[in-house]
Amino acid sequence: MLSYEEYKTKAAALNFRTDCWIDGKFIPAISGETFASVNPATGKTLCDVARGNAADIDRAVGSARAAFEDGRWSGKTPAERKEVLLKLATLIRENLTELALLDTLDMGKPISETVNVDVPGSAMFFQWHAEAIDKLYDEVAPTGGRDIAMIRRVPLGVVGAVVPWNFPLDMATWKLAPALASGNSVVLKPAEQSPLSALYLAELAQQAGLPDGVLNVVPGFGEDAGQALGRHEDVDCLVFTGSTAVGKLFQRYAGESNMKQVWLETGGKSPNIIFPDADLDKAADMAAFGIFFNQGEVCSANSRLLVHKDVADDVLAKLITRAEAIRLGDPLDPDTNMGAMVDSEHAGRVERFLTAGKSEGRLVTGGNRVTIGTSDAFIQPTIFADVAPDAKINREEIFGPVLAVQTFETDDQAIAMANDSIYGLAASVWTADLSRAMDVSDRLNAGTVSVNTVDALSPMTPFGGMKQSGFGRDLSIHSFDKYTALKTVWVKY
Repeated sequence: MLSYEEYKTKAAALNFRTDCWIDGKFIPAISGETFASVNPATGKTLCDVARGNAADIDRAVGSARAAFEDGRWSGKTPAERKEVLLKLATLIRENLTELALLDTLDMGKPISETVNVDVPGSAMFFQWHAEAIDKLYDEVAPTGGRDIAMIRRVPLGVVGAVVPWNFPLDMATWKLAPALASGNSVVLKPAEQSPLSALYLAELAQQAGLPDGVLNVVPGFGEDAGQALGRHEDVDCLVFTGSTAVGKLFQRYAGESNMKQVWLETGGKSPNIIFPDADLDKAADMAAFGIFFNQGEVCSANSRLLVHKDVADDVLAKLITRAEAIRLGDPLDPDTNMGAMVDSEHAGRVERFLTAGKSEGRLVTGGNRVTIGTSDAFIQPTIFADVAPDAKINREEIFGPVLAVQTFETDDQAIAMANDSIYGLAASVWTADLSRAMDVSDRLNAGTVSVNTVDALSPMTPFGGMKQSGFGRDLSIHSFDKYTALKTVWVKY
């Protein structure tokens, strides 16, 4: 890690990429329009970014289609694609500080997290998927006789990817790595709140040897560029991470256009269950991490804490101590534990939940919106106890550092409370009893259940949800299922 002053100096010297990246070069939006990319920790504009719309999406899709059809990427062997993506992983590592600063400035997250987690993770995800692609074997069906039926995994064509602002580089990587490794061309629309690292990533991909037109990046707003990508007749697959409400719009767009495949990873309201036999100190440590990491702006954040009544007071006291030890401040300071909300508008949304929570539960720590320097986009780590099951802060995704605490008495009651949600993205269970851990995990409706930890994640395991948290999986070998089709070739001889 560099010092606070060194990060500020490097941040001041950054070169922002601000135009659309289409067909291997930066070009302004056809309309000439731009929008401000704002540093939420200061409220000041970093730069003006091209505002892509339907015309720019059409141009990007055309570039991606041409690249796919002429085989400049789709026609390469898995080993050749692997080599390029491994070079990209290396370039991400070599440019770690610049990429980390872009996401810290654009989104408000602490530099310690972007340097140690986000950027290394992005490089790892590219490397893992690159290494996997030449180890996926096709099949031969057991037809018998003078027949050979080959079952081949083939790329879909043009993939549209719409990613959120909470992990700008990571979420782009989760989509791009398997899509590109499979041989597809991609049009990426980053969130308007955080487009800068995606534009730099595209430039690095070209340096790694990715042919022009294979990856295109169009910054813009959801109602313009996002909708245009969702409705485009020449996009074969649309992948999205974001809110459940917007995910439903993409399903509608697909139905109203060309019935493109749509894969969604949407909202969450993940429960964290602490049984009385758990290691309470470790459980409290990780419960705090599970809700306060990344300012609580995590789709799988453990935002509902269900704790057995016999240990509830002890756990709550430990949590309050941990929450009040969090240092809220300038994201460029390596000693900062929690940065700003992504923008003032989102801070206002979280503040409204704080107001609701004060009438729905017992505020035990935090509960305020804070101004630091010139920005009012900071929210204190907040815990509400004695929260009713039907409380707004217990039902809706807040996407901020707000924890709702409830108590239970029996295993069955805990499971029923945990499953009482429209979401099913993740859950955590804390217990020393292996039988209980397995039984409870089996009965929870969640895509990932973490036992004696929170939000367990690896490129080797699939990530995705159930119910209104979406469908399809990122990461692991299963991520390739979204970006490929099975083609049967039957030969008589």
